Amino acid sequence: MRVGALCLALALLFPVAVGLEFSYHPSEELGTFLKEVHRQHPSITSLHSVGRSVAGRDLWILVLGRFPTQHTIGIPEFKYIANMHGDETVGRELLLHLIDFLVTNDKSDPVVTRLIDSTRIHIMPSMNPDGFEATTVHDCYYSEGRFNKNGKDLNRNFPDVFNSNNVTIQPETQAVINWIKNETFVLSANLHGGALVASYTFDNGNPATGSLRGYSRSPDDDVFMHLAKTYSSNHASMYKGNECGNKPVFPYGITNGYAWYQLQGGMQDYNYIWGQCFEITLELSCCKYPPASQLQAFWNDNKAALIEYIKQVHLGIKGQVLDRHGQPIPNVIVEAKGREHICPYRTNQHGEYYLLLLPGSYVLNATAPGSGSILKTLIVPNGPENFSALKYDFVFPEVSTIARDASCPTKPLYQDFESISAAVKPTLHFLALMTVLYTVFK
Repeated sequence: MRVGALCLALALLFPVAVGLEFSYHPSEELGTFLKEVHRQHPSITSLHSVGRSVAGRDLWILVLGRFPTQHTIGIPEFKYIANMHGDETVGRELLLHLIDFLVTNDKSDPVVTRLIDSTRIHIMPSMNPDGFEATTVHDCYYSEGRFNKNGKDLNRNFPDVFNSNNVTIQPETQAVINWIKNETFVLSANLHGGALVASYTFDNGNPATGSLRGYSRSPDDDVFMHLAKTYSSNHASMYKGNECGNKPVFPYGITNGYAWYQLQGGMQDYNYIWGQCFEITLELSCCKYPPASQLQAFWNDNKAALIEYIKQVHLGIKGQVLDRHGQPIPNVIVEAKGREHICPYRTNQHGEYYLLLLPGSYVLNATAPGSGSILKTLIVPNGPENFSALKYDFVFPEVSTIARDASCPTKPLYQDFESISAAVKPTLHFLALMTVLYTVFK
């Protein structure tokens, strides 16, 4: 075992005691803890609120990194979000302990130090503080605290790529949408409760993504399966797939979201389509709101997986698209051939792109508006081993125009594919009928 891995293993087994108890922390205590962490570790943390809940509670974000206050070119952005459903509480406390673990092990544990050196990590312990405060009865299955103060399910409240989601966007949802737009997130996970499984995109679907076969496949299905397996295999028991007796059996502890159950307006699909961010949903407890006495065991079960999952932000390829003077070109489409997204992935204002890809050979296609395309074949190594994706910069000798607003509309982009399929089906049925009739009369 490498020295760094051994140090991390020891740190995971013997967490440093800094006073954060294994108990449920109301919103006021949660805010106080985050402020104290930032006060004690100002050089590697930044604390801000991205908005307020319906009842006016802050939606706190603690950012960790060597440059926590702003994006740094070449440093990928990662996020964890928990407590989207207010009565699903384990993730909320796990993220507080993850923060505690990271800040107390920086500069002493090599793995944690390299994570903070190479990654900007955003942590939102509670997306639905009103729902958490409204959950007065700790129930394993259901309570009104699932919803926000307006009685809305936040994980059905995002724009949907398959169907028109005719809902009123809630303040908490809008805050997260704005947050996603303002950052260049590459990888994310959304922590839930009520099962023990890692679920991945797509949650919704139509025939264009294979829904007729009971599975809604994205262009990056292999990467999503890897991400889900990374978490489940590093979890104490998720990989077994059958830990919750009243739930389906999940091979390897993972599932395609649609294959489990169809969900419209979910956050992970929104991230993937409009945020250029790969997000999976982590169901971390069979019981939605277990006794506080079990929280330390949940932390012990999840801490290695939480760390290993963050490292996956370094999969694949990253770089910039530049002109011949070395100036960055925004809004250039950069994608791997055969993995084109329905909303093309584009460079940010710094001309940066990040593509999560498993080790292998890929042809990248960079297309600048009015300037043609550049193709480049690259061999991708296993980036997480070295805490860095493969770096490659594209240089365009001439750039005629720069697209200023190239974002995709937040509408059901896959509906066009569905309508094409629907238009083709009657024709196919007619041809089949004619074939039968021809055979009979012949």
